[in-house]
Amino acid sequence: MYAVIKTGGKQYRVTQGDVIKVEKLNVDEGATVELGDVIMVADGDDIKVGMPFVKGSIVKAEIVSHGRHGKIEIIKFKRRKHHDKQMGHRQYYTEIEIKEITGEGGAKLKTAPEPRPESKAAKAAAKPAKKSSGEESAPKKVAAKKATAKKANTKKTATKKATAKKTAVKKTTTKKASTKKSTAKKKKT
Repeated sequence: MYAVIKTGGKQYRVTQGDVIKVEKLNVDEGATVELGDVIMVADGDDIKVGMPFVKGSIVKAEIVSHGRHGKIEIIKFKRRKHHDKQMGHRQYYTEIEIKEITGEGGAKLKTAPEPRPESKAAKAAAKPAKKSSGEESAPKKVAAKKATAKKANTKKTATKKATAKKTAVKKTTTKKASTKKSTAKKKKT
């Protein structure tokens, strides 16, 4: 069972017992807060989505602590303009612990914890073994395609180099011819 709440201009997916950091709330530590901006409540297959909020649903939370996040360095620099500005910012936060989620109409929802997603290793162990005959041929085909792609790329680069050499030779010959013509004109005058 979980809920999606909105506080401080941000949305959070919370379950009972979660401890999250939200934008600063002006409430003393140890006090209980009711967050009424509940966007969605889900209890197993029973999902209620609000437009914009679910009517009658409330998330109750306890204020654990107040604090400030780590410093963010802000540097504004423009080269060759003698402009260098450095600043820092630490955002305030309130750490809250979710105590209770009530559904539509104020009914308390089940508090059974959600099943944790399995790790990648457990999922890999649960998969059936690969077939030996069909699976072996696929990597060979991929390797063959890669080899042909490499050959094609080397051919392309070789042709590019050859054309580059030809154009360089043409440019130098045209430059020599133009300089000869200009020196001949100068001698006439």
